[in-house]
Amino acid sequence: MGGGASPTLLSKPKRMKENRWPKLRPASNNDCEKVTSLVYGVLAEYNLKPDPQATDIDLSDIEHFYIQRGSIFYVLQEKDGSIIGAYGLYPIDQQTCELRKMYLHRSYRGKGWGKFLLEHALSQARKLHFKRVTLETASVLKEAISLYKSYGFVEYQPPHLSCRCDQAYVLELR
Repeated sequence: MGGGASPTLLSKPKRMKENRWPKLRPASNNDCEKVTSLVYGVLAEYNLKPDPQATDIDLSDIEHFYIQRGSIFYVLQEKDGSIIGAYGLYPIDQQTCELRKMYLHRSYRGKGWGKFLLEHALSQARKLHFKRVTLETASVLKEAISLYKSYGFVEYQPPHLSCRCDQAYVLELR
């Protein structure tokens, strides 16, 4: 991983025990509406625009865009059924996946849940035999960018960026 301290794989926030909430689980199309609400809510916080016809079309059919393509989408769910976090790994080719839709509700930020989601995503990418993970982001998402860099992601120039993104990162998995 990068030049910083090596993170402990799949460390959980201090207050998370196996029998406590929130819980991470695979998503299905039953979660599309709640995940869309989470993503659009976070985008609004940062004055970023949803793009349901292009960048965010994957939220309309999680099973088609992720699971049926041999990849995954996870949600972090509270006991009341609310979705407070999410991420997907979208296959680009046999060696590369894109980390997409990694969002966390504002009341859970700064408590280790973002780190937990990222560590889980990287672990799953390795299990799926991907060799690299890419992602696109917006420069206003400073905390997320700091997290990605702390795990060794480095900036790169992709062939295309989605309309609300102005930066891209890549991590070579080991």
